[in-house]
Amino acid sequence: MKRIGCTGHQTLSVATRQRVVEAMMVELSDLQEDVLGVTCLAEGADQAFALAMLARGGRLHVVIPSKDYESSFRSNEARSAYNSLLQLATSRSEMDFSTAGEDAYLAAGQEVADQSDILLAVWDGRPTGGKGGTADIVAYARQRGMDVRIIWPPGSTRQ
Repeated sequence: MKRIGCTGHQTLSVATRQRVVEAMMVELSDLQEDVLGVTCLAEGADQAFALAMLARGGRLHVVIPSKDYESSFRSNEARSAYNSLLQLATSRSEMDFSTAGEDAYLAAGQEVADQSDILLAVWDGRPTGGKGGTADIVAYARQRGMDVRIIWPPGSTRQ
């Protein structure tokens, strides 16, 4: 079984989310074996990845950054999507942080990478705005010698 992790920006435009799902479907279609998607189910890239993984017939393992992670979602739509996708997950693990924040996000992102054979990174190539962002997780995965595949389709934008 191949384990595919995901890291990426949370603030993607609606059109970018669609492009990202399409690009992920192409990446995932190249894999001939059973796949397990590893993700934190954050808004944006993580949730798009989960949808692509489930559409492909894969399974999900969710790494929950903190005990209060659900309350960190900014919109009811993102929180509802998180809860729906979490119910579809095959398994989950929770990091040992009581509150969501940069330390929890960094640890959870590193855990996603540690549990993956390939890391899909929905990333525009720019530096992280805070500790634990996409650039940090990509750097961590590359430092470990992982297969990191950048997904940033032409015309993609962050909000």
